[in-house]
Amino acid sequence: MYEAKTSAIHSNAVITAIGTYVPDRILTNADLEKLVDTNDEWIMQRTGIQERRIASDNQFTSDLCFAAVHNMIERYAVTVTDVDYVIVATSTPDAIFPSVASQVQAHFGMNSSGAMDLQAACAGFAAGIQLANGLLLSGAYRKILIIGAETLSKITDYTDRTTCILFGDGAGAFLMEASNDGQGNVIAVHSKTDGAQGHMLYRSSLAPMLGEHPIQTNGLIVQNGREVYRWVVTQVAAGVCELLERSKLTTTDIDWFIPHSANMRIITSLCESTGFSIDQTLTSIRAFGNTSAASIPLAIDEAVKANKIKPGQLMLLYGFGGGLTQAGVVLRWSL
Repeated sequence: MYEAKTSAIHSNAVITAIGTYVPDRILTNADLEKLVDTNDEWIMQRTGIQERRIASDNQFTSDLCFAAVHNMIERYAVTVTDVDYVIVATSTPDAIFPSVASQVQAHFGMNSSGAMDLQAACAGFAAGIQLANGLLLSGAYRKILIIGAETLSKITDYTDRTTCILFGDGAGAFLMEASNDGQGNVIAVHSKTDGAQGHMLYRSSLAPMLGEHPIQTNGLIVQNGREVYRWVVTQVAAGVCELLERSKLTTTDIDWFIPHSANMRIITSLCESTGFSIDQTLTSIRAFGNTSAASIPLAIDEAVKANKIKPGQLMLLYGFGGGLTQAGVVLRWSL
């Protein structure tokens, strides 16, 4: 059974800066043709991915986080030493502990900051916004840094033609602060998980079983693409519609729909199931591939740089993936 929570909420959380980073190395479809039995036409038709960014051997998720935050500081002239909580959404931490968030805290000298890694796979960034909004609303914190970052290339099986074409590396950061007037950007949130289906998309290095299901233990990504697709077009689509209903909004009220950039086939089907048009949908899929927790901030930042997103516009962010879990946020853009 699904357990869901959707609510229209009060918020005092305001997005005050964003930043992103992707590694320099590009992995093209032509490069993948040399690794597995595939070709550019096949990949583009099924995924919409043209290329992905790949971290170097000595570049890890923490390094991508540092670079994304430095990009944010350079662009918005913000200060982060007074951040009082760091949340890093990632499925590819440098180590289980210390957390990537604690490394970010140390790197930027946030001497009075709490820190935690959030593991909600591709739903991680939206879940991070939900968590930050609650922490700010509690009054215990005033300034929170949320980062979605992945080095998925380090856990991708490059002998599996069905998954290796999908994944890339990148990072995106939001700075969220408590507003002085008590009015925030977050309008509504939604969460839903079906842990019984977790074996459909997983990465495991220890346990040989997920519930009653035997799984691989090589530490690489394993996905049942057909079942994940079926889950997205039914359960995730239903979650998006529920979030709209609870927000008392329709697809025409939303200026930008930003789903997790899983692959273009899934995104197109999700739009068809929910009523969003492709024209109002932002993705980072073509140039960066599936970057899990980083895909939503990368898509937003690409649109910001292209001057597509305007202050005051309504956005629906929706992450979904391993767990199987989903998390959504409706917010009003303020930058």
